[in-house]
Amino acid sequence: MKNSRRNFIKKASTGAAVLSIGGILPSFSAKSYGHIIGANEKITVACMGVNSRGLAVGKNFSAQKNCEVLHVSDVDSRAADICINAIEKIQHKRPKATPDFRNALEDKDVDVLIVTAPDHWHAPAAILACSAGKHVYLEKPCSHNPNEGELLVKAAAKHKRILQMGNQRRSWPNVAAAIAELHAGVIGKPYYAKTWYTNNRASIGVGKETAVPSWLNYDLWQGPAPRKAFKDNLIHYNWHWFWHWGTGEALNNGTHMVDLARWGLNVHYPTKVSSNGGRYRYQDDWETPDTQMINLEFENKSLITWEGRSCNGKSVESQSVGVIFYAEQGSMLIESGNSYKIFDLKNNLVKEVKNDFVVDARNLADPASNLDALHIQNLFDGIKKGVAVNSDILSGHQSTLLVQLGNISQRMGRSLQIDPQNGHILHDKEAMKFWSRTYEKGWEPKI
Repeated sequence: MKNSRRNFIKKASTGAAVLSIGGILPSFSAKSYGHIIGANEKITVACMGVNSRGLAVGKNFSAQKNCEVLHVSDVDSRAADICINAIEKIQHKRPKATPDFRNALEDKDVDVLIVTAPDHWHAPAAILACSAGKHVYLEKPCSHNPNEGELLVKAAAKHKRILQMGNQRRSWPNVAAAIAELHAGVIGKPYYAKTWYTNNRASIGVGKETAVPSWLNYDLWQGPAPRKAFKDNLIHYNWHWFWHWGTGEALNNGTHMVDLARWGLNVHYPTKVSSNGGRYRYQDDWETPDTQMINLEFENKSLITWEGRSCNGKSVESQSVGVIFYAEQGSMLIESGNSYKIFDLKNNLVKEVKNDFVVDARNLADPASNLDALHIQNLFDGIKKGVAVNSDILSGHQSTLLVQLGNISQRMGRSLQIDPQNGHILHDKEAMKFWSRTYEKGWEPKI
């Protein structure tokens, strides 16, 4: 690792690579690298983090007729190779292997950076991209901590960039129709939104410190996070359950449904947050809760709850994930897919809208054949046509913050009083220590 870092610094000093710490080249700016988006027929993108979810997102972008993937960046050379080969088959043009995404940001032909790396990289990478004059498609959660979310909002405003968070249900037509009906008063005033996620995740065991695999640039994987020794049960997925890099199930999956709940209730910041739960199912290295109940109260006399069960998959309302709104005249269930149901106060089903969106896996290049592609096309319309994106970064931050506050309450072991104007924690300096985090020296995100 020391030799690798030494070589990287040497290259950076000759201008062959970006800085070995968290910045970009001193002469590199949004102004110097800016170009007219849409001058070409296709929007060009670079993918950062292409294992699992990142692979799926990268393939979906490359399948769009008005898009081309230019760069694939990953600290895992195996994942990068798989993604490059998959994208080449789709777009019939091979993207460049660019292990360090900061080098991809130097390419003036790149319009958008797709960030699907681990949570601790989300905001720092997006901020660097904005500084480089790039728009960003940012996987949820948009940030690892609340301060990073606020920095994202500032970065987007300063550099006049679009940041679209990957809460793709905002672009699903029947989900949007359900929210529109809710806002129109189909069941009266909604006052309570219950959200949930269930799964049967196995134990991650107790990790052992081992040598870093030859295919992994662990130093770059850690990036802005203070350095810790490599363990064999961390990469690629289990980092979600360590506070140092991840944000737990609440942000991993809770963000999606809490976002819909906030949208449906038309609220922004809460007044009170509480959380209960813990690591109950197994005794292993998993730090975040596998069982958690978050309660969020708002000024307009409304409530959102999130129930997370990572290790017991018993469904709620026959759905592994969902949100149900309770109102004066009935209730509305938005299911895991692009469908919803409306009930009266006697629990009679009065309306059902099923998923009528046909997904054709053979024709992903057609935006109308893929639900998540609608979110991608919305981003493209924002870039080319100036239309409002369905999940701007302020909205994404507000939804992410709700579950972040839940995690802070969980870690503090007490409820939190919140300023409904900005979401900040009131009268609790100890809890505010979780508002931000410490960073590896030289990797601190800056506007």
